[in-house]
Amino acid sequence: QVHLVESGGGLVQAGGSLRLSCAASGRTFSSVTMGWFRQVPGKERDFVAVDIGWSRTVYYADSVKGRFTISRDNAKNTVYLEMNSLEPEDTAVYYCAAGRVGSRWSNYGSYDYWGQGTQVTVST
Repeated sequence: QVHLVESGGGLVQAGGSLRLSCAASGRTFSSVTMGWFRQVPGKERDFVAVDIGWSRTVYYADSVKGRFTISRDNAKNTVYLEMNSLEPEDTAVYYCAAGRVGSRWSNYGSYDYWGQGTQVTVST
């Protein structure tokens, strides 16, 4: 069982930055794949970034590549999403997710555990 708690969302102007944190419980955190997704009302949950635990490989959605950075601190059982050059289109509820998802890391249905979500709002 993995319990996830996100924090760090808020309101920021376009061009600004935020860092989201996701604190995880569980003793096998370092080997678990951790992903970030986002969702706006009426739309599906979209992949943002992933840190694949067993390979320490990261991937990003094209829309955030070069602006967002995912990282993890295994000593703190925490994964981060550093978001820079934020745009109004980045406004969404951001969720972290955990699971042993294999190659389907961009598919939200592959993850076993989810946080409660944190709202990010980017104003013009």
